[in-house]
Amino acid sequence: MSTQAENRKSALLAEIEKLIAAKVPASQREQAHVFAAKYCNEVDAEDFVARGANEWTALALSHLAFGNEFQRGAPKMRIFNPRLPENGWESASTVIEFVNDDMPFLVDSIAMEINRQGIAIELILHPLFDASRDQHGLLTRLDDAKDGRRFESWIHVEVERITDPARIKALGDGLVSVLGDVRAAVEDFPAMKAKIAEILSDMGGAARVVPLEELDEARAFLSWTVDNHFTFLGYRDYELSAQNGVDVLKIVPKSGLGILREPRLGGVSQSFNELSPELKALARKPQLLVLTKANSRATVHRPGYLDYIGVKRFDDKGNVIGERRMIGLYTSSTYHADPHDIPLLRRKISVLMTRAGFPPSSHAGKNLFSILETFPRDELFQIGDDELFDTVMGILRLGERARTRMFVRRDIYSRFYSCLIYLPRENYNTETRVKLQEILKRAFNGTSAEFNV
Repeated sequence: MSTQAENRKSALLAEIEKLIAAKVPASQREQAHVFAAKYCNEVDAEDFVARGANEWTALALSHLAFGNEFQRGAPKMRIFNPRLPENGWESASTVIEFVNDDMPFLVDSIAMEINRQGIAIELILHPLFDASRDQHGLLTRLDDAKDGRRFESWIHVEVERITDPARIKALGDGLVSVLGDVRAAVEDFPAMKAKIAEILSDMGGAARVVPLEELDEARAFLSWTVDNHFTFLGYRDYELSAQNGVDVLKIVPKSGLGILREPRLGGVSQSFNELSPELKALARKPQLLVLTKANSRATVHRPGYLDYIGVKRFDDKGNVIGERRMIGLYTSSTYHADPHDIPLLRRKISVLMTRAGFPPSSHAGKNLFSILETFPRDELFQIGDDELFDTVMGILRLGERARTRMFVRRDIYSRFYSCLIYLPRENYNTETRVKLQEILKRAFNGTSAEFNV
């Protein structure tokens, strides 16, 4: 950021103060000064000086007028192409503006939905304000946000110009849906975390059929998730029962939380109904935890498929009678932590190292441990012990040789394949990666392919 741009920004801010003093009634002037100052300080100096004081003043006052009336509890949003007569400023971009109760994930989730719809973002401003309103939602006071207050988030987004009404409607519908998911996830987050304590205190007859070591590790893992290692976005209870000799997974009425809140009184899991008899039989398997990916993408926080944690419910005799299902996202700390510090993963590593039989201080032992430390973390959670052993031993045998190898794992419910590809570094580039994705999509009759390097 250049000193010249900073100096020019300071001069523009002074001009904006004068324009507000000239344009805004005295009774509203202080509020407008607070708003414009906070609004404009959100902008990088290099971007700020690309516009004049008149444009920034009109832009800020337009958003302030839009948010003058706001009922808390639901977002207020508009999408428009600014025109001088109506808005006091004009732009080559389409503008999306929000007023909302401040909460986590707002900006990330809004940006994610805009990107999902293939729309380029050009600017995002997201100042926070400490706002007071009367019983009709009219703004009575506006101040800079300070700790301990109930804030409002005023978000201004500029995107590539959109003129097609159908595309604008689709964008608006998508953003409203996403903001609803954000609110549900944030409001129910404490209740979802509390479900872990409830689960830990009621394991039913799991101890009758689940090995003690597995049970202890599962308990430790569930406790670990609530220590800022898992962002809970949805929760729901299911009952497993037989109807006409066929297992069905019924939604427990009113058990849904977060993005799994359901308006209906109950129903059945359609995804479970679509499973083959062989896969349905896995529901009766006396395995406490099921860790995989959900078949839907996250709409909150960050892109990607949701992480799925299923905890089976057992009756007093050790029969599986249902499932407690949590969906969300592992936090960044999960991906950077030593796997030896993560329940379940530490056991997998210990079992594998013992099975491999290499002395820990040997060359092979050190290489094997290095492979496990850098093994894709999501894979390490989901993969079974036998598959993990076969895969890492195959990686170990690659050694330093410049060979291309692929290791394939199919999801427990046969919804996706995970392909771990090793190839010489000098052969890797974007073109190669795209070709690999297309080859895999064709080979597995897939609809999409995600990647991590």
